[in-house]
Amino acid sequence: MAFDKNFKPVLRFLVVSDIHYQNENTVERERMDKALKTAYALAEKEEYSKLDALYVVGDFATRGTYEQMTAFKQTLDNNIKDGTEVTLSLASHEFMHDGEEGALKRFKEIFDMQPDTHKIINGFHFISVTCTGGCHFDDAKREWVSAELKKAVQDDPQRPIFFFQHPHITDTVYGSINWGEDELTDILVNYPQIIDFSGHSHAPINDPRSIHQKNFTCLGTGTLSYFELDEFDKVYGTCPPGKEKAAQMLIVEADAEKRVRIYPYDLITSNFFPYTWKIDTAWDPDSFLYTDMRYKSTVAPVFAHGAKAEISAIKAGGFTVTFDQAEISEDYVDDYNVFVKNAGGVIVRRSNIFSEYYFYDMPKTLSVDFDGLDSGEYYVEIHANSFWNTRSETPLKSKNFTL
Repeated sequence: MAFDKNFKPVLRFLVVSDIHYQNENTVERERMDKALKTAYALAEKEEYSKLDALYVVGDFATRGTYEQMTAFKQTLDNNIKDGTEVTLSLASHEFMHDGEEGALKRFKEIFDMQPDTHKIINGFHFISVTCTGGCHFDDAKREWVSAELKKAVQDDPQRPIFFFQHPHITDTVYGSINWGEDELTDILVNYPQIIDFSGHSHAPINDPRSIHQKNFTCLGTGTLSYFELDEFDKVYGTCPPGKEKAAQMLIVEADAEKRVRIYPYDLITSNFFPYTWKIDTAWDPDSFLYTDMRYKSTVAPVFAHGAKAEISAIKAGGFTVTFDQAEISEDYVDDYNVFVKNAGGVIVRRSNIFSEYYFYDMPKTLSVDFDGLDSGEYYVEIHANSFWNTRSETPLKSKNFTL
């Protein structure tokens, strides 16, 4: 998967968020450096070879110290080329060092930028707003957003408006229930032309739920630091094993016909994810492809013929099960319910785990450990689940074994 060769852009920009520079030199600096170098390298291979803009949607620093902001500025200075418009917004993490006022003062001194901006780039309107009071938007912010949106839509009511704020809009993209805010919702719903970019959650951008269309279009922007997911039934909590293997970004293109293409990219493995989000008429909700109708899918995961669930490391009261991942014709498998049952078929243990779909190089097998069981005969039964609430019709089962 790469850029759509049949799509002729007149605009291309990069979006990242939740980078979390620290005072010391950590891997996040390397990832941001790679993000910029990669975006330029990918663009320069194309007939339209420009990277017109970079948008950073908050939490580029962990605490917003002078050291962290200047380090981020140095990364930009080392990589940004002429012709690329750079826009940063701030959020709760930038305010953590000494509050909002101090962070905004440093931001102006170091980056010479305004925290709220409305720019026109290649004929397209870009509106970026910084949070206040942590990750909130007060009346002054709301008034500014409303005024700027009116200006944008008056220019061309059918042209996409690219809108950026750090927290998700509540009840839109994956991650927006736990990491969303609704203070702008009543304004944004009046503008279906909006294509909104937000972070905050650290949710993976290759989750198909990371794009959402209802009143307008919303996209999550991922992270260059660590994954967190918006589900609470997993044995390891919301931050999965290998959470630090997270470096994802969005490359966005628009053409002269006002169509938009969005490409999720994995920096860890240097690969485009196998999705291209397509928005042809952003102003028309009836044309939206990524709506909640997706939850009416009947497509379910299937365990391939010959798939196995094998028991190993048997010890007093415990064991390990390793199983082959299921397959699905659309998207990925989201997660698995792993049941330990006794010889009578009664559930005695349950473990819920992700498929690790958020890794481009997701594993072919998964393992789960169980302990604290009484002596007896058992077997393991595994069900695979999609993102759209469908479940494998036939579970994968292990052979019976004895503890």
